[in-house]
Amino acid sequence: QVQLVESGGGLVQAGGSLRLSCAASGRTFSSYTVGWFRQAPGKVREFVAAISWRGVNTYYAEPVKGRFTISRDNAKNMVYLQMNSLKPEDTAVYYCAADAVLWALATVWDQYDYWGQGTQVTVSS
Repeated sequence: QVQLVESGGGLVQAGGSLRLSCAASGRTFSSYTVGWFRQAPGKVREFVAAISWRGVNTYYAEPVKGRFTISRDNAKNMVYLQMNSLKPEDTAVYYCAADAVLWALATVWDQYDYWGQGTQVTVSS
């Protein structure tokens, strides 16, 4: 079983930066695709970014392209989401998720079996 714990969220002003961390346990984690998803109050959960098991391939949702960077360090069982130039519309609870999913389906939230509890990001105008 894989356990995931997110951290690094907080309150920032528009234009600021945050780095979210996802700490994982479980020896199969390094072989899993990892995705970041976010959910704002009253809205559905949406895809943010994904990274392949070796960290070579990445994919981003259009609203965050050029602003967010996903990375991983399998030796430390860590995945990161660097968020720059934050906007108020980025406000949400951010979740990391992991599973042996096909890369073509990495943007689909219900393809992932393992989820963290989420970390809140609030961006003020």
